[in-house]
Amino acid sequence: MSENLHIVCPHCDAINRVPQARLGAGAKCGVCHKPLFTGAPLELDQARFQRHVSKSDVPVLVDVWAPWCGPCKMMAPVFAQAAQQLEPDMRLVKINSEQEQALAGQLGIRSIPTLMIYKQGREVARMSGAMDLPNLLAWVRQHA
Repeated sequence: MSENLHIVCPHCDAINRVPQARLGAGAKCGVCHKPLFTGAPLELDQARFQRHVSKSDVPVLVDVWAPWCGPCKMMAPVFAQAAQQLEPDMRLVKINSEQEQALAGQLGIRSIPTLMIYKQGREVARMSGAMDLPNLLAWVRQHA
């Protein structure tokens, strides 16, 4: 990995160059001056999803879910805990498949929840079904 990483701001979507050594040191956006990592999953629409996946140098863990899905509701607090543990080495994002049906179709989502890991704009791993935190972290570390 290069010494400077491109990180997309979760607030204004500006692309920031951050020294890798400063990622965990509360790096802030050069445009809006808000923290680049919040320790919480980021809800994205199609346009923002494309920007975060294609322009970020840290891997992106995606949770595709729907409000009516029981396993998705069980997975939500686990995913939130994972964000606290995995950031800033990874960005965690959520895609509501009800609101973003075109994106869910483009991603080939057949069941929810579906988790995907993207690196450098490319999907490198996919898993369907809810997981507890230890299994989620193990799966992420295996593929990230």
